[in-house]
Amino acid sequence: MRNYIGLIHKDADSDYGASFPDFPGVVTAGTNLDEARAKVEEALALHVEGLVEDGEAIPEPSSLENVMSDLENKDGVAIHRCDEDCGEKGSSRQRFTR
Repeated sequence: MRNYIGLIHKDADSDYGASFPDFPGVVTAGTNLDEARAKVEEALALHVEGLVEDGEAIPEPSSLENVMSDLENKDGVAIHRCDEDCGEKGSSRQRFTR
């Protein structure tokens, strides 16, 4: 099982932003926290599916310490996504947890 750290960002005058540092480009936003989490989970699942279909490697997960030590992530709140079969053909069992 791979555990990927996701980040939630919120500025006073913005929607909730969500991203996964291990997957540059997997970024989305929602008007509330639940919507942002749902959208980023979907974005990551589609991205990983595309990597698998293209025969590309799935990156190894970064540790929480590595993610949070990056100054670009200092204002984010860490969440993680557990992907029980990440990268295995036919994978569909995924959990997203706080």
